[in-house]
Amino acid sequence: MNTKDILKIAIDKAIEADLRGKAEVEKKMARLEAKYNEMPEKKKLGFDKERLSNPYVDSRILHNPNETKEIKKVMAGIDIDSAELLLADRIGDIDLVIAHHPEGAALAELGAVMDLQAEVLAKYGLPINIAEAITKLRISEVNRGLAPINHYRSIDTAKMLGLDFMCTHTTADNLAAKFMHDLIEEKKPEYVEDIFAIFKEIPEYKESIARQVGPKLFAGSKENRVGKVVVTEFTGGTSGSKDAYEKMAQYGFGTIIGMHMSEEHRKEAEKHHINVIIAGHMSSDSLGMNLFLDEIEKQGIEVVPVSGLIRVKRF
Repeated sequence: MNTKDILKIAIDKAIEADLRGKAEVEKKMARLEAKYNEMPEKKKLGFDKERLSNPYVDSRILHNPNETKEIKKVMAGIDIDSAELLLADRIGDIDLVIAHHPEGAALAELGAVMDLQAEVLAKYGLPINIAEAITKLRISEVNRGLAPINHYRSIDTAKMLGLDFMCTHTTADNLAAKFMHDLIEEKKPEYVEDIFAIFKEIPEYKESIARQVGPKLFAGSKENRVGKVVVTEFTGGTSGSKDAYEKMAQYGFGTIIGMHMSEEHRKEAEKHHINVIIAGHMSSDSLGMNLFLDEIEKQGIEVVPVSGLIRVKRF
């Protein structure tokens, strides 16, 4: 199994888990390909061709000097920068380094996966025209914020060290979102405190509680009834628009489960009487990464966890 094979596993599992449904993802990919084929040649020059085969372009191979190299041992972490890459080089027998958070072109293209947020909101009952309008404004804001970042800093280090390097961002987040969505559907919590009891059954969150960074109530009360519970802030690149909460309240959203939330977003959710449970960033990222890493460990690949990854095996 080589690095491309590992990326394919990440993408395939993410499509299976996508809250929009596999058919919707495939339809969007077909539409994008048709649009690309109709583009004039000059416009094609600036098009990211990764998008034609990968619906989650914030998850991709960042450096792959030897495409046929067999991968036997990987180092995986939430944030990978030069320090972790130097550690991989120091260990000496690491064949591939896998980050969760994106770097390079994967980070620059973060906005390209954010339309997922609008479509997930629509699945939960928010009209798609409203969801898209709100999300498009946020995508523009995110793209402007990403513009000045030193995107290729860690990739340059990987090149100097000759290390294979990739990231699995939305691919892993999709797995975490699906896991939580299905668990909420199964458990059917009635009160907000019931959701906190569910988190205590999940190893990554149990460990985060022990580390004093467990799930937190950001808005509402543990005594509140949950109403409609939505897992809308677990995947889709980064935080959505703060303007969404008013509309979410109008369309019957009662409790949001997310990974992280700014104070500005929290105030808007609270203003519109939405319960907000923030599961935790590193623990939620670990959950998604673990569900992916299990798949490659099943292929006989050894995983070395670093950089905040709470490694839990489920096989």
